[in-house]
Amino acid sequence: MILFSLPTFVLGPTRKMPLTASAMDFFQLFVPDNVLKNMVVQTNMYAKKYQERFGSDDTWIDVTLTEMKAFLGYMISTSIHHCESVLSIWSSGFYSNKSIALIMTQSRFEKILKYFHIVAFRSSQTTHGLYKIQPFLDSLQNGFDSAFRPSQAQVLHEPLIDEDPVFIATCTERELRKRKKRKFSLWVRQCSSTGFICQIYVHLKEGSGADGLDALKNKPQLHSMVAKSLCQNASGKNYIIFTGPSITSLNLFEEFEKQEIYCCGLLSARKSDCTGLPPSMLNNPDTPQSRGQYRIRMKGNMSLICWYNKGHFRFLTNAYSPVQQGVIIKRKSGEIPCPLAVEAFAAHLSYICKYDDKYSKYFISHKPNKTWQQVFWFAISIAINNAYILYKMSEAYHVMRYSRAQFGERLVKELLGLEDISPFH
Repeated sequence: MILFSLPTFVLGPTRKMPLTASAMDFFQLFVPDNVLKNMVVQTNMYAKKYQERFGSDDTWIDVTLTEMKAFLGYMISTSIHHCESVLSIWSSGFYSNKSIALIMTQSRFEKILKYFHIVAFRSSQTTHGLYKIQPFLDSLQNGFDSAFRPSQAQVLHEPLIDEDPVFIATCTERELRKRKKRKFSLWVRQCSSTGFICQIYVHLKEGSGADGLDALKNKPQLHSMVAKSLCQNASGKNYIIFTGPSITSLNLFEEFEKQEIYCCGLLSARKSDCTGLPPSMLNNPDTPQSRGQYRIRMKGNMSLICWYNKGHFRFLTNAYSPVQQGVIIKRKSGEIPCPLAVEAFAAHLSYICKYDDKYSKYFISHKPNKTWQQVFWFAISIAINNAYILYKMSEAYHVMRYSRAQFGERLVKELLGLEDISPFH
């Protein structure tokens, strides 16, 4: 039983797409032509500035909107075929793709890649480290907000953006150490009913000292700041936010409750900020416990639950009544009794794990050295996954049922302007 009155949540897309809607139509809900045209303008401006400083480039011709779409198409193709380098498209090796290589020459692609920019010039008032990508992230966020209404239950977490397994298996140890040191962390607020990512937050590593991202990675103050940033547009909507142990804290949950944001989080004595919580609930009892047993302490609407299942698990919540019973179903053990908050947490987190398993493999494989470009390609990957989720919820999906890989293939061909846009089977 939830402790507050539930509003009516209308889940799903905000607009009805036609039966003939293409992959490009769904993608352009988030990356419309005006955003692509800005990339064209900024890239040409940066190329001009670069050549004024370092010498003219006689082989450079200003990029066009058609070429910019093709450029994105080539990059997105790496998310489907998982090639080690986007340049493999023009090679004669295993990852070559002659069907799309003819649209643009490799030398032209490399020129566009060299000068590609979202923001060519830094404003004198700009201090944000992501100034080269922030306008695109803001535009993407507006697209997410306007195209989709999330469910009441949402999760804050880091999506799986690990290195490509082929690269991990073939690179040297030195290359691996160098490549795995990302200078940012990427967090999302995600609808746990559909997997749609509602909001992205990027935290930069400000320095290599004690205040850097690596030093703060498991510290509650960083993750509390991340949670507040991800939920800044969620006030007054009675959302239930599920959090991991590094975010869960009594102070944060009480602050969210004042904004009519309710929470359910896994608690860890090692990773969580346990300020204000009774020490007796954080220590394991001396007496042996049986599976399904639990203890509860309450403070107002806030409940601290210590539940045993081959180990002690602690949950902090102000969204579910502690007296409401639930059940965890295990394949071998059968049903294990638990409070409803524990059942809800397990169900929603399980869905996100399935999302990661299904969609994380479709992140763009290209790994540039510049941080803003890394963020950009991750953001594009998330936008495509969101576009596919909207496609699956539309009537167009019932006309042609494309898998995620087929949807990606179709999008690549449409960006490249190929007439044959039928998917690979």
